[in-house]
Amino acid sequence: MKRFTTSKILLLASLLIAPMLASADVVAGKALYSSCVACHGANAEGNPAMNAPALNGQFPEYLARQLNHFKDGIRGADAKDSLGMQMRAMTAVLADKQAITDVSEYIASLPVTAVATKIEGDVRNGNNLYQGNCGSCHGGKGEGNQALNSPRLAGLDEAYLIRQINNFKQGIRGTHQMDRFGRQMKLMANTVRSDKDLLDMAAYLHALPVQ
Repeated sequence: MKRFTTSKILLLASLLIAPMLASADVVAGKALYSSCVACHGANAEGNPAMNAPALNGQFPEYLARQLNHFKDGIRGADAKDSLGMQMRAMTAVLADKQAITDVSEYIASLPVTAVATKIEGDVRNGNNLYQGNCGSCHGGKGEGNQALNSPRLAGLDEAYLIRQINNFKQGIRGTHQMDRFGRQMKLMANTVRSDKDLLDMAAYLHALPVQ
């Protein structure tokens, strides 16, 4: 049986991804993003007051996957996920997968910024918990790992991080049979034992420097 090294697997993945990225029209993506600015901000920096997470700094493949999930009812279909349902409705402005690719690539091209909010939590405990449970996939500094399909977490606001972990734990997100990575995350979310631990991890991730 022919064996593939990690480097060969990553090379193959990059070759498969490249055609999608090459076909992206960032100019068209900018025009499409105009419908997102009111909630997510001009630079996709997010707005906690609007329950809108930061999008800049994310990998375009992750953004496209989530938008496709919303559009296809894989995410945001649960009646308990009112904010997800709103986002699902917003994807109606994206006519097809090309539009999703275009807007995802545009968002990923924006400068990484963060909304300045203060989170009360034990950052040291949050660091310990995060490194032990999440760092191997999402990166030691929450920078994400494209090869593992793990999004960036650094700089995301407290409410969004806590809400998504609880959504995974409660089965509101990550139960659809087509959401393979969501199902993995649901299992990991169950390792967070208390609300305090979750708050501490959120405080740690939000405190990380924007790069």
